[in-house]
Amino acid sequence: MTTKGKILIVKLHNRLCSLLIRDNQILSIQVQKPNDHAVGNIYIGRVQNISENIGAAFVNLGQGYLTFLPLAETGSAVVTNRIYSGKLKVQDEILVQIVREPMKTKQAGVTANLSLSGNYVVVKNNGGKKAPIQVSSKLNRKQKNRFTALEALQEIGSHCQVVVRTNAGGLKEETPLIEEAAALAGKLAHIMEIADKRTCYSCLHTAAPDYLRFIQNAYTAEYDEIVTDLPEVYAILQEELPKMSLSVPVRLYEDDLLPLYKLYAAETRLQELLDKKVWLKSGGYLVIEPTEALVSIDVNTGKCERGQDKEATAFAVNLEAAEMIALQLRARNLSGIILVDFINMKDKDREHNLMEHMRSLLHRDSIPADVVDMTGLGLMEITRKKVMPSLAEQMRQT
Repeated sequence: MTTKGKILIVKLHNRLCSLLIRDNQILSIQVQKPNDHAVGNIYIGRVQNISENIGAAFVNLGQGYLTFLPLAETGSAVVTNRIYSGKLKVQDEILVQIVREPMKTKQAGVTANLSLSGNYVVVKNNGGKKAPIQVSSKLNRKQKNRFTALEALQEIGSHCQVVVRTNAGGLKEETPLIEEAAALAGKLAHIMEIADKRTCYSCLHTAAPDYLRFIQNAYTAEYDEIVTDLPEVYAILQEELPKMSLSVPVRLYEDDLLPLYKLYAAETRLQELLDKKVWLKSGGYLVIEPTEALVSIDVNTGKCERGQDKEATAFAVNLEAAEMIALQLRARNLSGIILVDFINMKDKDREHNLMEHMRSLLHRDSIPADVVDMTGLGLMEITRKKVMPSLAEQMRQT
């Protein structure tokens, strides 16, 4: 039986790092960014330019910090300096929320459809319209029926959109979920209420520190303890986790002779995630090479002993490689188009089974990812949503 993991909050290379570790492997990692404009922050920005050709507006958040706003993300826009007619204009002062960090040459992405996330729910501005309760696709039908039938949630949903997160599936009673939804809905309403009383470029909501958002976005089923060796972080966790309705144990590690990051070999594990080659237990290996346009992954048999049935051996190595690829995509935070060159198999049934296995593994990822198809050249095409820079980019930034 696989043991649950631990969330570690430590300092590596003078940056605060949050790591989810299980069985001596990093499942996911987040490096604190040297950036005042954090994902989740809500600002009053000014529309500097509108490009109908690409369906986007460029919004200044102050001091020349330009962001990219898709016009499709303005359905519930709050404009503070005029009565909004449903069409944006240059010089509009608009409430926007950062949803994507700057990546390479691309500006940070923002939306005018505001939302606040909790451990169990997300509430979204829906323009005051009643909306049905939405439930994570990772929950089963019984769980979905349980949450959509809650009258208290339906009442909250009469003013904003409520989305039930995967973590809610482990709740034995609904009280924490309802209380969190009510608190977040009240907070969102307050932000929109005070917006027209604030000056342009004001920050109306500051997102929680990176490590708190990391904990919030981690599946509670994957870890059973949070450990840090930083007293100031420990104090904040003690105060904030009860507000997040999280009862997971928090431990302050206090051994000056053996630092926490060394105890879990975090630096070694981190370096492994930056290497091109990843070994498999069978003796096979992966070569992972991110490029400007896509990520290529090559699966090789390496030292794997091939038996008489080469097809069976190839299938076994491919299944093992699929498990590792799903883990590496998440841990390295690789996104966009991913092409995987698995070991060739003539058996179409095995190829189909490999695709379905890969699809089920990607379904466990907290970031939307899926198998598109096999290309004409026999490469498996995978897509994973871009939410933040890859681990390699995060390390370069720091």
